[in-house]
Amino acid sequence: MKQIGFLFLILCTSGYAQIPMSKDSIKKIITELPAFSIYKDNYFVTGIDLGQRASRNTMDAKFQISFKQRLADKPYAGFYPYLTYTQQSFWKVYKASSPFEESSYHPSLMLLKPVYRDDNFFGALTLGIEHESNGRDSIYSRSINTASIGFTRIFSPRLILSLKVWIPFLIDNNPSLPRYIGYGEGHLQCVLNKDRLFFDVTVRKGADWDFKGSINTGISYRLTKSANQLITLQWWQGYSESLLDFKSERGMLRIGFIIKPTFYRFY
Repeated sequence: MKQIGFLFLILCTSGYAQIPMSKDSIKKIITELPAFSIYKDNYFVTGIDLGQRASRNTMDAKFQISFKQRLADKPYAGFYPYLTYTQQSFWKVYKASSPFEESSYHPSLMLLKPVYRDDNFFGALTLGIEHESNGRDSIYSRSINTASIGFTRIFSPRLILSLKVWIPFLIDNNPSLPRYIGYGEGHLQCVLNKDRLFFDVTVRKGADWDFKGSINTGISYRLTKSANQLITLQWWQGYSESLLDFKSERGMLRIGFIIKPTFYRFY
């Protein structure tokens, strides 16, 4: 396994050196991008539960809409302020009447600070106050508030690594959530074929010693060099894919299309 991982990193980084980007270049990237833009991946995928026989009741569709708004072009104490919003929905599209199983709503206030080493860009630090809930009440209500800190390191145009940790607060109605979502996650994105073939993996570890975390992987292929739409195959295994059933483990394999942010995804 170690040899496979080593070869994988070589494949991701071969042909590229560390990115020598100056402070002025990073400032231009941040301020000249549209103030309103894509935040996380936007996608629509559909597929099957790997632990059950495929049927209209076990198949579903899942989609995500995510965007951000830059609030100022000048940094405050080195930080650029953003508002972000991500919505994720699970849709039983194949059942009679095609009901929505659940939607989660995730707004946040984020502060972004570029980090430099020897006057060259090293990575990006983010601070956030986040809320996520499914908009339900009574016994179906699920919500969590977190204060988060993250760091993204762009090693090359082919390899981006992000680490994020959070502290939950005001979770009296769902105090066991951290047992399943944990207190942090790691995300790796590798471009395998010059902006045409992408590999993503996100890993979470639950708060307990037993494994109640999750792994979410995806392989995406850009149809043409100029298009921003990609075909994607996603695999989820673990807990808390949805807030409503966060205590249930499931494995889902889905296929669909995805729209990714620009390469300069510092956050």
